[in-house]
Order: sequence, then structure tokens, then C-alpha cells
Amino acid sequence: MSDEQKKDMLPKADEEAVKPKEAEAAAEEAKPEPEAQASEQPESKAAEAAEAQVQAQQEQKPAASAETPEGAAPAAAAKPDEPGGEAGTEASAKPEAAPRRRARAAADGAEPAAADPGKEPSDAPAAERAVPSDAEKEAKAKAAAEARAARANARAKKPEGEEAAPKQPSPNQPRLDQWIALLKAQHGDAAVEEAFVNEKDGHLPYIVIKSELWPAAAEQLRDDSEFRMNYLRNVSGVDQETHMEVAYHLLALDTKHEVCIKVKTNREAPSIPSVTPIWPTANWNEREIYDLLGIDFPGHPDLRRIMMADDWVGHPLRKDYEPLDPEV
Repeated sequence: MSDEQKKDMLPKADEEAVKPKEAEAAAEEAKPEPEAQASEQPESKAAEAAEAQVQAQQEQKPAASAETPEGAAPAAAAKPDEPGGEAGTEASAKPEAAPRRRARAAADGAEPAAADPGKEPSDAPAAERAVPSDAEKEAKAKAAAEARAARANARAKKPEGEEAAPKQPSPNQPRLDQWIALLKAQHGDAAVEEAFVNEKDGHLPYIVIKSELWPAAAEQLRDDSEFRMNYLRNVSGVDQETHMEVAYHLLALDTKHEVCIKVKTNREAPSIPSVTPIWPTANWNEREIYDLLGIDFPGHPDLRRIMMADDWVGHPLRKDYEPLDPEV
């Protein structure tokens, strides 16, 4: 081989030797760095794992809804102390509960829709919207009243064959009988018009004395040793519409015995003898009764108005009182 031929072959050999080196350099440049490859590989794997988990949950939903009976609570996927505890339970319960709620709502709305095609499932039943009429309210009230009356009658009704127990006499009845006998013996049977024991007022004896005999009976009540009513604690007048009456509450300071004496008079010209000379505490009480009820007390030392003005017309506590000025 000549020298010229050798010279021609040398560049070709060099070129062939350079080409593999250039290819290796290009491959090295195209090859990713190790750190980038390592970071990209976990990310791709995590994405693939997340997609696989979502797909698995979607495939398990129909199976779980078919196996779980309606109204039963879904089993917990994990306990609180295990991995994916409370957060995992809530996350799995929410997607599972939503389809069941939608299915139940659809089932509930299907019944009214079948009964009335034009009615929307969300409409409330007619029975809930109905308002009871006045007649129904009145009937219910009447039935309730009858039931209460029946219960009251049942409580009040005594068993058959059981007789009412005899009423026990008041402990003050013997004393009242003794006082009545003393008054009648002194002033005659007509002196006492009525007598009784008021059990609701602490078994207080009441004696109604004739108006004309009242001053003499008052002296006996004060001076007789069987009475000794030496303190007049209160005097009050009452308009009973059919008549007027005055009540005297007497007390024996020695024995602590009490009695209420009532004296009646007519409404047209009411008048009762004054007992101020016997019990001085009756003075202002009788004046007040005269002022407000118009009852006259003959024998009173100073009978005049005590509350209203001297020129006042009428007596305000009478049932037939009509004021001249309604605004007063």
C-alpha cells in the first residue's frame, strides 16, 4: 500500500473512532440525573397508588350497600387507636351514608307520589296541615269536662254499704250552749235569734242577738262571771243587700274565750244601739260604720263622719251607693 493510500485511510479511521465517543457523550447528556429520577419515581408511584385506592373504594361501595341492611349502622373501618382511626371512620362513613340517605328519601317520596301523581314528594301530609275547627275544639273541651266530672263523681262516690260517719260536735259547742242558756234566762227566748259554731273560723261561737235587747245583753256579756268579755277587739259593718248587720268580736282576757255577737237591722233606716258606753273601743269603729254604711248608733257620744268630708253625700260601702261625681 502506498503512502498516499495510508493517508487517505487515516482520517476515516479517526472519524470512525470519534463517532462512538460523540454518541456516548450525547447519551450521557440525555440521561437524567440520579436525584431527579429518584424524586420523580416516588411521585409517580404515589399517584398510581392513590388512583388504585379510589378505584377500589368505588368498587366496594355497591357491595357494602348491598350487604348492609337498611337502617343498620355501617361497621367501623378502623378503631380510633388503629391507623386511620377516627379520621378514617368519618371519611368512610360519609360517602357510604350519603347514598343510603338518598335511597331512603327516594323511597319515602315514592309513596305519596304513587297515591297522588300531581303531588310533589316534598309536600307535607294533609293531616299535618289540617287545623281543627271550632266545633272540634268545642267537642274536645266538652269531652274533657265530662271526664273531669266523672273522675270527681268517682272520688266523691262512697262504696256501697258504707254509711257516712256521724259528725263530731265542736269542742266549743258545750260552752256556746251554756252562754245561750244564760242569755235567754236573763232576757227571754227572743233575745237570741240564732247561734252556731263557725268551724272554718277556728270553731268560733257566733250569737245573733235582737237589736232592741242588745245594750242589756252587752252589759251581761261584760259583767257576768260566766262571760267576762271585757275587751272589744273589733267592730265591723256588713251590707248583706237584704239587711245590714254589725259584728262585735269580744274577748275574755282572763279565760281567753272568744265570741262573735251579730246584730241585724233593716236597710231603709239602719239603727243599732251604741255600745261605746260599755266598751270605749267601739267609739271610732261605730263612727267609721256610720260614715261608710250609714248605720245610726243611738247613744254614741260623738257620732259624725270620720273618713269622708262632712258634706259628703251618701255612704261609699253600701251596695246601692251611686257617687255624684263618677271621677271621684
